[in-house]
Amino acid sequence: MAKAPFMGNHRPLIGEVERISDRVEVVTAPNASPMTYTGTRSYILGREHAVVIDPGPENAPHLKALLHALEGRVVEGIFVTHAHLDHSPLAADLREIFQVPVYGCALELAHRRGVSDLGDLEGGEGIDPYFKPDVELSDGDVTRGTGWSLEAIFTPGHLNDHMSFSDGTHLFCGDHVMGWASTMISPPQGNLTDFMNSLNRLLERSEELYLPGHGPVVENGKEVAAYLLAHRKEREAGILAILKGGPASIDEITATLYADVDKALHRAAARNVLAHILDLLERSKVAHEGDFSLSSRFFVTS
Repeated sequence: MAKAPFMGNHRPLIGEVERISDRVEVVTAPNASPMTYTGTRSYILGREHAVVIDPGPENAPHLKALLHALEGRVVEGIFVTHAHLDHSPLAADLREIFQVPVYGCALELAHRRGVSDLGDLEGGEGIDPYFKPDVELSDGDVTRGTGWSLEAIFTPGHLNDHMSFSDGTHLFCGDHVMGWASTMISPPQGNLTDFMNSLNRLLERSEELYLPGHGPVVENGKEVAAYLLAHRKEREAGILAILKGGPASIDEITATLYADVDKALHRAAARNVLAHILDLLERSKVAHEGDFSLSSRFFVTS
């Protein structure tokens, strides 16, 4: 497996405006953690007239920093890549302050994803239950304003309502592709099959410059997307290799597959393993002993 094309030592200026290009700036929220890396990145597209992409968590200092960055501009809209608590809550505050619409994934489109008939899969980590866009976007919708336009690209996988946005040069990719780690996929709202399909869609597009929801600008976006595809296929091969040695549970697979990872992260890793198991079940590559549950033992079918 090729070395991961990830970038370390990201040191953003928390709460300050950083220029990315002549049309894009970013403000990083003070919510660094093992799951958010150096903090949520809230992007501003446009100069005199602008939109905000992923306003971030409910955090007073971050709201103040965003308002300072937006001083003197006409704000025309708020775009949200997905309804996680580190991305969407401040949309409501900015909507009220600027009296502009919030754009996000069409609810009907999102609700067709992440549904399982296998019973309780737990999950739901970090979901913002109050988020609802004013303008529901479908795949391919283009929103235009004064000196800016954004195309909505439906990229489910990390979450069932995940949208990426492109202005033709920059791909605002939320948590779908990041330059510091692979993406967490936690069923049922996360779906590995969708995630792989979404990566393939991005590889067919022209954008190379990816602006993720966490971490540094990814200048080699397609290379990272291709790595993530290969990485997931390698994880699948590892799971199948373990199961060829005999039936195993998700926790047992996780302990073996992530033996070199801090055990504090094993619960999150187990959600990724579950995503792989569900994908393998759907493709009839594995089966389970007895009735399905999160403690079931799984085995290869051939």
